[in-house]
Amino acid sequence: MANTDRPRGLVPVRYRNGTPWNGKVTMYLVTDTAAMYSGDVVVHGGTSGAAGAVVFGQDVEGMPTCARATDGTGTTDTPLGVCVGFLPLQPVQDVSYKAADGTDRIALVVDDPNVVFEIQEDAVTTPIAVASIGLNAQFSTTAGSTLTGVSGMELVSTLVGTTTTTPLRILGLSKRPDNALNTGGTDTDQAKFDVIFNAHVFKGVAGF
Repeated sequence: MANTDRPRGLVPVRYRNGTPWNGKVTMYLVTDTAAMYSGDVVVHGGTSGAAGAVVFGQDVEGMPTCARATDGTGTTDTPLGVCVGFLPLQPVQDVSYKAADGTDRIALVVDDPNVVFEIQEDAVTTPIAVASIGLNAQFSTTAGSTLTGVSGMELVSTLVGTTTTTPLRILGLSKRPDNALNTGGTDTDQAKFDVIFNAHVFKGVAGF
């Protein structure tokens, strides 16, 4: 069966010890003007909500901020985690992503550094093969869909290696019937892989 080309950014699947992801998230305030989508890698904003600040009925005083990662190489951004959704934007509750319009939103972020995520490879030039399992990789910062609200971030197939500062570690192929490693044909190019963050703000990094 051919792999489906359907990027969704990073999707939490389990913890490193093998237990299923339990759905736990942390609320973060998003105050910048960039768009953000479910499945996007985010970084810490280095600040928090102002005294007395309220966003659509939610008290955000002292709530930490986050922003969409703009560098998937690990050079300038240390990941905080992955946005998996937002609190409702009242009264327009059907907006499932943060639009690039300066409207403050409250993001739901998986910020536990021990969570394993699934991500699709972009399969550009050289799809990820058997020898790449266990190596480190970068992610693209492709914009998501304003229709579905889902991230467009993918694993960059051509930038896999042993550099330890690279943000993601490839743990293995996501095991399910509709997913297969590249075998030289075009039908298995967009494989999905389980990854974990190499670098993370809660893994001993001083400051943000």
